[in-house]
Amino acid sequence: MKLVIWCIVALLLSMTSGAFASDINLLIKRANRFFEPLPDAMPGAENDTPERIALGKQLFFEKRLSINDNQSCASCHRLDEGFAGVDNLATSPGARGEQGTRNSPTVLNAGWQDAQFWDGRAENLVEQAKQPILNPIEMGMPDEITVEAKIRGIDEYQKTFASAFPGDEPAITYQNIAEAIAAFERTLITPGRFDEFLNGDSAALNEVERQGLQTFLKLDCDSCHDGVLLGGETYEPLGKEHAYENQADQGIYELTGDEDDRMFFKVAPLRNVALTAPYFHDGKIATLDEAVREMGKLQLDQELSDQQVSDITAFLKTLTDKNREQYLK
Repeated sequence: MKLVIWCIVALLLSMTSGAFASDINLLIKRANRFFEPLPDAMPGAENDTPERIALGKQLFFEKRLSINDNQSCASCHRLDEGFAGVDNLATSPGARGEQGTRNSPTVLNAGWQDAQFWDGRAENLVEQAKQPILNPIEMGMPDEITVEAKIRGIDEYQKTFASAFPGDEPAITYQNIAEAIAAFERTLITPGRFDEFLNGDSAALNEVERQGLQTFLKLDCDSCHDGVLLGGETYEPLGKEHAYENQADQGIYELTGDEDDRMFFKVAPLRNVALTAPYFHDGKIATLDEAVREMGKLQLDQELSDQQVSDITAFLKTLTDKNREQYLK
């Protein structure tokens, strides 16, 4: 009799386990309809040589690209000590200490975005790299010619530019400075546990994280936050259902003057979002929980429960670079 009972229990456990595995596999398939694992290389990387990447890394950390030798790309887009390509400030100070007007987005995985900056005014990483150097608030250099002359006056760059751009005469040009920085930035690829899940590893996400993914999909968050980066490819009005409190920055309208562009911003990519606080274009949302709750209200007209917020944030943490996950603990 005991043997019969044990066999029935074992059969039931086996059936439950099989159904559980089937549910997870269905969630993996569903997730792959809306999201993509990070590819091995960013667009444009086919022309990136080791010499060009090494030069780009040096330039990314080069403070002499600023007017007073006080600011580099890495000043706002930190990569040290677990920083996720941001400085975790609402807005960033420039070379002279003046505050920028928008939150500095992460440079990690940025090459998969449709365009760069909150208003999409730069079409790719090369064009993005050119702008902060000449921005009067950021790095403050007056013009491209001045930048080229300054870098040409540094002996160590004569050899490295010649090696990175063989055949170019002169090798040190503003275009090549930006090309090299972009080449380095294209190496900043940060897969997380969610990529393992998308690739079929059913154990990559725990039960709470899977519930968060299901809630994310049920609320239709993926209608904007989808694709490789879970965002970064479309433009949406901030405050689709309820007006955002801060109306000082009108988004793409500031660039185009088109009334239809008021409060439109690029949809933020969610890769490494758990490490990139504060949030939104103005950096006025302090925590990830608050950002999730605000987005539910502003964009979906939903008052999310504490459980929904907790589940979604648990899922979003699986988008963190595996090498930086320790900084979430």
